[in-house]
Amino acid sequence: MRIGLIYDTFDAYPWADDDPPDADAEYEPEETVDTLAAAVEEMGHTPVRVGTAFDLRDRLAAGLALDAAINIAEGARSRNREAYAPILLEMAGIPCLGSDALTLSVTLDKAWTKTLVSAADVPTPPHRVFGGAGEVDPASLPPFPLIVKPRSEGTSKGITPQSRVETVDALRAEVDRVTTTYRQDALAEGFVEGGGEFTVAVVGHDPPAPLPVLQRAVETSTGLGLHALEHRGAPAADADWDYDLPGTLEPALEDRLQALALRVFETLDCRDFARADFRVDADGRPWFLEVNPLPTFAPDDTFAIAAELMGRDYVPYLAEVFSDGLRRLGLAADQFGASG
Repeated sequence: MRIGLIYDTFDAYPWADDDPPDADAEYEPEETVDTLAAAVEEMGHTPVRVGTAFDLRDRLAAGLALDAAINIAEGARSRNREAYAPILLEMAGIPCLGSDALTLSVTLDKAWTKTLVSAADVPTPPHRVFGGAGEVDPASLPPFPLIVKPRSEGTSKGITPQSRVETVDALRAEVDRVTTTYRQDALAEGFVEGGGEFTVAVVGHDPPAPLPVLQRAVETSTGLGLHALEHRGAPAADADWDYDLPGTLEPALEDRLQALALRVFETLDCRDFARADFRVDADGRPWFLEVNPLPTFAPDDTFAIAAELMGRDYVPYLAEVFSDGLRRLGLAADQFGASG
């Protein structure tokens, strides 16, 4: 089969001077695209490097023929941006691995996601949404400290050392920065600390399976995840941060995190692959932060690390994950076993 690869590389979009400094943080290096292509070849199929959703639109209009697609394209400048590629593929009748447009749009919105998973009994910190600093009402806030984020971004975009706030004045300043810089609502939620930060990848279907839980380093002075401070385009990405690994990943906690990640995956109708992020408080209770159904498959990131923990070579393992997705679509009957 000819399997299209839909993705954004760091040089995919022209940016204006007033775009956020980390506008391209969610995109991928060429090494990620090479890894996807190698996994498709491992399955015995032909990878077709398409590029962005805009490239997909133009190439479909020019007659591009694909049997299926793997989409990790984030899009740009819209809360609907992650839906661009899957909608085009759906309209063209091309089956696509990964979550569909509705799931991608909902999960990009942190507020809606928190409402849905909370209704499914997944603990998530209390939050408020603000369209501007003038909407901050001291009488209706969750307890401090809080963390302030753009409502509809991923890859820690908008997070700086000042994102954790302890006072109403600091909250208003951060809400103003986020709403002005990112031209969207700001979300402020309770800041969970004491027991560490963890991420859980989930793959497959019928049933989906969690991968080994990974612990993330936490910067000691702010309590923020180190990855958030070091993301591409962050104002102090190259600083020499001190960090720690608070808490201990005991078997009972890993089981709980994996169970919650599965519940999030299924509640939001994620498909084939996703990654859920959690923080744990001082009493050992996990709290859901967000889910990413367009995770990176970079050869040095979550899925590669999980494969190593399972004693698997990365490209053959990804080939299994993608082959499982093709089977879900009714397209593959090959030598690979069920992923996970």
